[in-house]
Amino acid sequence: MAGIYIHIPFCRSKCTYCDFASYPRELNKVESYFACLYREIEGRGRELKDRVFSTIYIGGGTPSIVEPKFIVGAIRQIKKFFTLDKDLEITVEINPGTLDEEKVKAYKQVGINRFSIGLQTGYDDQLKRLNRIHTAKDFLICCNLLKGENISADILLGLAGQTEEQVKKTIDLCIAGGVKHISSYALTPEVGTPIYTDYLNGELLSDDEVADIYDKMRAYLKGKGFNRYEVSNFAIPGYESKHNYNYWQRGEYIGLGVSASSHINNRRFTNTYNIDEYLTAIIYNKAPEISSDVIDFEDAKFETIMLALRTEKGIDVKKFNSEFDADFFVEYKKALEKNRPYLNISEDFISIKEEYLYVENGIILEFMKK
Repeated sequence: MAGIYIHIPFCRSKCTYCDFASYPRELNKVESYFACLYREIEGRGRELKDRVFSTIYIGGGTPSIVEPKFIVGAIRQIKKFFTLDKDLEITVEINPGTLDEEKVKAYKQVGINRFSIGLQTGYDDQLKRLNRIHTAKDFLICCNLLKGENISADILLGLAGQTEEQVKKTIDLCIAGGVKHISSYALTPEVGTPIYTDYLNGELLSDDEVADIYDKMRAYLKGKGFNRYEVSNFAIPGYESKHNYNYWQRGEYIGLGVSASSHINNRRFTNTYNIDEYLTAIIYNKAPEISSDVIDFEDAKFETIMLALRTEKGIDVKKFNSEFDADFFVEYKKALEKNRPYLNISEDFISIKEEYLYVENGIILEFMKK
């Protein structure tokens, strides 16, 4: 299994927490950007013609802010130059307030079958403080336009003054909109973002407060029929994200567009974050990469453990032993013994117990020590 990621760096305004490559003042470059993106798609497709790709994910930025013809063009270009699985999952990210019937129709006609809505919170005062462009009502309007489709929603934890009850009400709003998948992330105040000042001033929730809300949220979602299949992702059975799950299985993926990262042939590489540099590179038939690293054997082993332990299923021991010519129980004996109270251990799988999954980092790091 392999995935394709397409980055659309345009948005109407910059959210206070956003550290991604998104540029509200570059909308005049949409046409030239997509012209170059189509060329990159063709070039990468020809390079990787022997691989079969099972998922496409269009993220941003705000993909739904551009005219639907550009998104349609990108999907058609991929279908022309890449080898794709018949059971193809195609996801597009959407911000409420940027969707209309014309876009929905165009998306569905080109085969997009999964829609990820950036809700973040169901409270308008919090949305305003985050500099989001929508309201809770806009979210429900967006869901109504997508009625009957495979809908996912994003929720942020750790907002200033956020309570357990507010998170539950936000989940209720998602369920009312027909959402079948929820991704919930703890707010990370990155240096250089406006919300970092709130963090310095002590206005955001503490790590312990976020962990407590997360645990209550997990239980609440479980009661609503949402299974946690990865530390930040919950789904009604059958609605798990194939694209994201490929990341956690250390699968291959190709990233297309500004700032997009790739993992192909045991090599990781990332495109430039600068739109003008990206355009120039493509126009002059050069790779827009700014970094490239070959993953060595030991790093590959640790990545496999780290990513798998984020999931409910955990490490497939037999698969790991086969891939790395290893004996997991011998090689990681010390880490297993030290963390035995926190792990589910069987002959075939090793996973972190449900109640400890949110604080998995400390457990995972023990496997670096062997």
